[in-house]
Amino acid sequence: MQSFVFGTRLTRITRQLAARDPDVALAAVVDAVEDWSGGTRIAQALHEFNLRWARRVLGGNATVLLMTDGLENGDTELLEREAERLAKSCRRLLWLNPLLRYEGFEPRAGGIRALLPSADALLPVHNLESLDQLAQALGLIAPASRPGPPTRPA
Repeated sequence: MQSFVFGTRLTRITRQLAARDPDVALAAVVDAVEDWSGGTRIAQALHEFNLRWARRVLGGNATVLLMTDGLENGDTELLEREAERLAKSCRRLLWLNPLLRYEGFEPRAGGIRALLPSADALLPVHNLESLDQLAQALGLIAPASRPGPPTRPA
Protein backbone atom coordinates (compact mmCIF):
# COMPACT_ATOMS: atom_id res chain seq x y z
CA MET A 1 0.00 0.00 0.00
CA GLN A 2 1.25 3.47 -0.89
CA SER A 3 0.26 6.75 0.78
CA PHE A 4 0.57 10.32 -0.45
CA VAL A 5 -0.64 13.68 0.88
CA PHE A 6 -0.95 16.97 -0.90
CA GLY A 7 -1.41 20.60 -0.06
CA THR A 8 0.50 22.84 -2.39
CA ARG A 9 2.57 19.84 -3.55
CA LEU A 10 2.49 16.05 -3.50
CA THR A 11 4.46 14.24 -0.78
CA ARG A 12 4.89 10.47 -0.55
CA ILE A 13 4.50 9.36 3.11
CA THR A 14 4.55 5.57 2.79
CA ARG A 15 7.81 5.17 4.74
CA GLN A 16 6.74 7.57 7.49
CA LEU A 17 3.56 5.57 8.11
CA ALA A 18 5.52 2.34 8.58
CA ALA A 19 6.21 3.12 12.25
CA ARG A 20 4.23 0.84 14.59
CA ASP A 21 3.49 3.65 17.04
CA PRO A 22 0.86 5.98 15.50
CA ASP A 23 2.30 8.98 17.35
CA VAL A 24 5.75 8.32 15.90
CA ALA A 25 4.25 7.82 12.42
CA LEU A 26 2.26 11.05 12.61
CA ALA A 27 5.31 12.99 13.83
CA ALA A 28 7.33 11.60 10.89
CA VAL A 29 4.61 12.67 8.45
CA VAL A 30 4.53 16.18 9.91
CA ASP A 31 8.32 16.39 9.49
CA ALA A 32 8.15 15.16 5.90
CA VAL A 33 5.31 17.40 4.69
CA GLU A 34 6.55 20.93 4.13
CA ASP A 35 3.32 22.53 2.97
CA TRP A 36 0.82 22.27 5.82
CA SER A 37 -1.83 25.01 5.66
CA GLY A 38 -0.67 26.27 2.29
CA GLY A 39 -3.91 25.85 0.38
CA THR A 40 -4.84 22.94 -1.84
CA ARG A 41 -3.72 22.52 -5.41
CA ILE A 42 -5.49 19.27 -6.15
CA ALA A 43 -5.00 19.44 -9.93
CA GLN A 44 -1.24 19.90 -9.63
CA ALA A 45 -0.95 17.09 -7.06
CA LEU A 46 -2.96 14.69 -9.23
CA HIS A 47 -0.94 15.70 -12.28
CA GLU A 48 2.32 14.93 -10.48
CA PHE A 49 0.94 11.65 -9.12
CA ASN A 50 -0.30 10.58 -12.55
CA LEU A 51 3.01 11.52 -14.17
CA ARG A 52 5.48 10.17 -11.59
CA TRP A 53 3.71 7.52 -9.51
CA ALA A 54 0.57 6.01 -11.04
CA ARG A 55 2.31 3.39 -13.18
CA ARG A 56 4.73 2.54 -10.38
CA VAL A 57 2.27 2.07 -7.51
CA LEU A 58 -1.13 1.34 -9.06
CA GLY A 59 -1.95 -2.08 -10.42
CA GLY A 60 -5.00 -2.61 -12.57
CA ASN A 61 -6.86 -3.83 -9.50
CA ALA A 62 -5.98 -0.86 -7.26
CA THR A 63 -8.52 1.09 -5.27
CA VAL A 64 -7.55 4.74 -4.78
CA LEU A 65 -8.83 6.68 -1.79
CA LEU A 66 -8.79 10.38 -2.60
CA MET A 67 -9.45 12.36 0.57
CA THR A 68 -10.16 16.01 -0.20
CA ASP A 69 -12.88 18.60 0.20
CA GLY A 70 -12.56 19.34 -3.52
CA LEU A 71 -12.00 23.05 -2.95
CA GLU A 72 -9.42 23.63 -5.66
CA ASN A 73 -7.19 26.72 -5.69
CA GLY A 74 -6.11 26.14 -9.28
CA ASP A 75 -7.36 25.20 -12.73
CA THR A 76 -10.56 23.13 -12.53
CA GLU A 77 -10.28 22.03 -16.18
CA LEU A 78 -6.87 20.52 -15.39
CA LEU A 79 -8.38 18.95 -12.28
CA GLU A 80 -11.12 17.30 -14.33
CA ARG A 81 -8.58 15.90 -16.83
CA GLU A 82 -6.21 14.61 -14.12
CA ALA A 83 -9.03 13.03 -12.10
CA GLU A 84 -10.24 11.25 -15.25
CA ARG A 85 -6.69 10.06 -15.95
CA LEU A 86 -6.36 8.78 -12.37
CA ALA A 87 -9.70 6.96 -12.60
CA LYS A 88 -8.49 5.17 -15.75
CA SER A 89 -5.37 3.98 -13.87
CA CYS A 90 -7.24 2.15 -11.12
CA ARG A 91 -10.17 -0.19 -10.62
CA ARG A 92 -12.03 2.16 -8.27
CA LEU A 93 -11.62 5.79 -7.28
CA LEU A 94 -13.33 6.46 -3.96
CA TRP A 95 -13.58 10.13 -3.07
CA LEU A 96 -13.69 10.74 0.68
CA ASN A 97 -15.02 14.22 1.37
CA PRO A 98 -15.22 15.69 4.89
CA LEU A 99 -17.74 18.31 3.68
CA LEU A 100 -20.40 15.61 3.38
CA ARG A 101 -20.88 15.91 7.13
CA TYR A 102 -23.01 18.97 6.42
CA GLU A 103 -26.64 18.10 5.80
CA GLY A 104 -27.12 20.83 3.19
CA PHE A 105 -23.99 19.95 1.19
CA GLU A 106 -24.31 20.72 -2.51
CA PRO A 107 -21.57 20.32 -5.13
CA ARG A 108 -21.35 24.01 -6.04
CA ALA A 109 -17.59 24.62 -6.08
CA GLY A 110 -15.86 24.15 -9.43
CA GLY A 111 -13.33 21.68 -8.04
CA ILE A 112 -16.05 19.50 -6.59
CA ARG A 113 -17.96 19.47 -9.88
CA ALA A 114 -14.70 18.67 -11.72
CA LEU A 115 -13.97 15.62 -9.53
CA LEU A 116 -17.48 14.13 -9.41
CA PRO A 117 -17.59 12.50 -12.88
CA SER A 118 -14.41 10.50 -12.21
CA ALA A 119 -15.30 9.22 -8.74
CA ASP A 120 -16.85 5.77 -8.47
CA ALA A 121 -18.24 6.78 -5.09
CA LEU A 122 -18.44 9.95 -3.01
CA LEU A 123 -18.27 9.07 0.68
CA PRO A 124 -18.17 11.09 3.90
CA VAL A 125 -15.09 10.88 6.11
CA HIS A 126 -15.59 12.68 9.40
CA ASN A 127 -16.70 10.23 12.12
CA LEU A 128 -16.79 6.54 13.03
CA GLU A 129 -20.01 5.93 11.10
CA SER A 130 -18.42 7.32 7.94
CA LEU A 131 -15.37 5.10 8.46
CA ASP A 132 -17.76 2.13 8.75
CA GLN A 133 -19.29 3.13 5.39
CA LEU A 134 -15.78 3.28 3.92
CA ALA A 135 -14.97 -0.20 5.25
CA GLN A 136 -18.18 -1.49 3.65
CA ALA A 137 -17.32 0.18 0.32
CA LEU A 138 -13.88 -1.44 0.42
CA GLY A 139 -15.47 -4.82 1.13
CA LEU A 140 -13.65 -5.10 4.46
CA ILE A 141 -16.87 -5.63 6.40
CA ALA A 142 -20.36 -6.68 5.49
CA PRO A 143 -23.05 -4.00 5.41
CA ALA A 144 -24.73 -3.54 8.79
CA SER A 145 -28.16 -4.20 7.25
CA ARG A 146 -27.21 -7.72 6.14
CA PRO A 147 -29.26 -10.25 8.16
CA GLY A 148 -27.74 -13.20 9.98
CA PRO A 149 -24.55 -13.79 11.90
CA PRO A 150 -21.22 -12.80 10.40
CA THR A 151 -19.58 -15.44 8.26
CA ARG A 152 -16.47 -17.13 9.61
CA PRO A 153 -13.65 -18.58 7.57
CA ALA A 154 -13.80 -22.36 7.18
